[in-house]
Amino acid sequence: MKLANIDAGKLFVSKTNMRHAEKNPDVSDILPSIRERGVIVPLVVRPGDLEGRPDMFGIVAGRRRAHASGIALAEGIYHGPLPCAILEEGDDAAALEASLIENIQRLDPDEVSQWETLTRLIQKEGRTVEQIGQTFGLTELHVRRVLALGNLLPRIRGLYRKGEIDVATIRHLTLASKAQQKDWLALLDDPEQRAPTGARVKAWLLGGESISVKAAIFPLGDYGGKIVGDLFEQDGFFADAEQFWAAQNEAIAAKRDAYIEAGWADVEIMEPGSHFYSYEHEMTPKAKGGKVYISIRQNGEVEAHEGWLSGKDARKARSAEAKAATTEADRQAAQNARPETTGLLQTYIDLHRHAAARAVLADHPSVALRLMVAHAITGSPLWSVKVEKPFCRNEAITESVEASAAEARFDEKRRAVLKLLDFSPEEPTVAGGNGKSEGTAAVFARLLALSAPDVLAVLAIVMGETMEAGSAVVEAVGSYLKVEMASLWTPDDAFFSLVRDRQMANAMLREVAGKKVADGNLTEKVKTQKGIIRDHLAGANQRPKVERWVPKWLRFPAASYTARPFPTLAAWKKVERHFKAVPAPLTVEIVQPEPVAPGEPYAIAA
Repeated sequence: MKLANIDAGKLFVSKTNMRHAEKNPDVSDILPSIRERGVIVPLVVRPGDLEGRPDMFGIVAGRRRAHASGIALAEGIYHGPLPCAILEEGDDAAALEASLIENIQRLDPDEVSQWETLTRLIQKEGRTVEQIGQTFGLTELHVRRVLALGNLLPRIRGLYRKGEIDVATIRHLTLASKAQQKDWLALLDDPEQRAPTGARVKAWLLGGESISVKAAIFPLGDYGGKIVGDLFEQDGFFADAEQFWAAQNEAIAAKRDAYIEAGWADVEIMEPGSHFYSYEHEMTPKAKGGKVYISIRQNGEVEAHEGWLSGKDARKARSAEAKAATTEADRQAAQNARPETTGLLQTYIDLHRHAAARAVLADHPSVALRLMVAHAITGSPLWSVKVEKPFCRNEAITESVEASAAEARFDEKRRAVLKLLDFSPEEPTVAGGNGKSEGTAAVFARLLALSAPDVLAVLAIVMGETMEAGSAVVEAVGSYLKVEMASLWTPDDAFFSLVRDRQMANAMLREVAGKKVADGNLTEKVKTQKGIIRDHLAGANQRPKVERWVPKWLRFPAASYTARPFPTLAAWKKVERHFKAVPAPLTVEIVQPEPVAPGEPYAIAA
């Protein structure tokens, strides 16, 4: 390659330039500079006699600079001949590479244009996939994805180039045989038919639901059918759904037998496509007759839910236990099996505790990191990855959580993280990013540019959004971080409307106003007792004001008012032993106050 200054009249756009057939390019970004200083960066050219134009030079890279120089010349601005780097004669591969490199660095051409050029480099110039990747700074997977377009019929590539087929459709069509592509075009041309597009193309090709190899719980060697590879999702799919289900069902049966051998009372295999809802069941250990439910999704995924009974079966078990009681103490214990909180009240408690725990977790990225690693190792019902949405059919509970100080604090930190990631404040932190197929790569690149503290801040928010409400994890996090609910929760109408049990109302009245007041109102209606509590909290009706009161249900660690079952306390008791020898956090900004002795009121302001 040698350098020379060549008059513009001796230059033309070479056929090796991947944009040689396009209309005049947009040069608004470089025109002011070329008017002022002329062309500084040399054009890459090759002798024109290679294309039947002797004494001329074909522009391989730099067409926009040459065009901008021509505009300036037409305006009477002349900076002399254009600087050029002349390629050696016959080096077509170098010419193609120079054109593609420039265009990729300036503006990614469409994938069909990339495929045409890369194919020429491989078929005519003998370049390998590895060499192309090294030349253009592309991964071998990206190069193979572009080359996969060569499996498509020319008409399909043409439709994609014209924008009549979207990216998702064209990528799934690369899995199709030539016969399937012709069938797809026939559907496209038939006015009475509708050709599948997007993800539906894959289902159409595979004869229904696309089942990933990740869903199999059997060795892939047991499957006798074909597995279709997908370069774009880096995954494989079972081409024969019937053979997949035959192998999968055998594996499910083996799983069921293994549970029965392990001593479980029963294993219920649910109807495929039906969901396991924990709120319709009660956690019951194996020793007390707990069952295993196996749920099966339409996409082949299988999940086992260990240690549950349906609400009806759990009530029957408690009734049988009560009938079998032989002493008054046993009968009383069985009667006390009725939970001290209603379903909606428990939901209220779970969601507020969840909001508070994750609000404080956002201040402790190092803790969130360890929690995330634990999830990655053991898994959880939320670790798909999915976001925990504090949703409840009761609008009052939903509004209460959304208006809480805990939710406001978490949302403020979440928005700061979204800003770090260059996301819109209204976008979710987890799942989707900017919604485009290249979103994952874009987020990854952004994280690489962030400092370690910023990455940990992002991690803490992600962990908060994927932490399951009502789980033992919330109890573990909240208790370890000593979450102080008084600064993150305020007694509101929603809470008091859900307190309907006279025993619970009197226990809270005793806690707020003291034993004397509580005993004096022992037989009063629940509404009256709640009214006295609210008067103390507001300092109204000449009642001494009580500040920073939090019911036992919402404190960390959890506590109950009676011996009756309380799911939150039960969840904490299951994991409490694991945290007895765990060192305290290095920094804790919010400190739990000393617990109030039983029967004593909270501090009353003067």
